[in-house]
Order: sequence, then C-alpha cells, then structure tokens
Amino acid sequence: MQIRVRTFARLREAIGGDLTLEVPRGATMGRLLATVGDVSEEAREALFEESGDLRGYVILMHNGRRVRRADAGTLALADGDEVALFPPVAGG
Repeated sequence: MQIRVRTFARLREAIGGDLTLEVPRGATMGRLLATVGDVSEEAREALFEESGDLRGYVILMHNGRRVRRADAGTLALADGDEVALFPPVAGG
C-alpha cells in the first residue's frame, strides 16, 4: 500500500522532501517511520536517537490528526493515508 509522508522544516531538509512510500498492508506508523529512516543516514539521525527510539521533538500527524508517540507503534495505516512529520515550531 502507498502512504504519503509530508515533511516540514529541518525534517524536510534531512529527509529530502515529501515521499510516497510503499509499505506492506497492515503496516503501523512505527514501521513507516523505520522505512523513512532507511531513506538516508541523515533521515535516520533526524528521526531516531542512537537507541532507536523516536526523537522526543518529532511531532506525528496521521490524516490531519495528532498522534501520541505511545500509539505510533500500534497505529495501523491504510492505503492512501497521509503522515506528516514536524519538528518543534517556535517563533515570535
């Protein structure tokens, strides 16, 4: 199944822009994130700690709704879903 991954700010630079990835039917968001990390070493470093845990600053969205980090490993995706990855946002 195909999942669209939208990236923003620093994550966009590290990952190289928006992606459309093929993942197995029934894949979770955790599996998708691992696939995004496999795009390049820079992508992996931007998303994951050395321990393999998702970095604390990464904000996850699934079809326009915020996803709790604790749910990413079990949230099943469907063909055509959109996942957005944001770094923290600050401004003034």
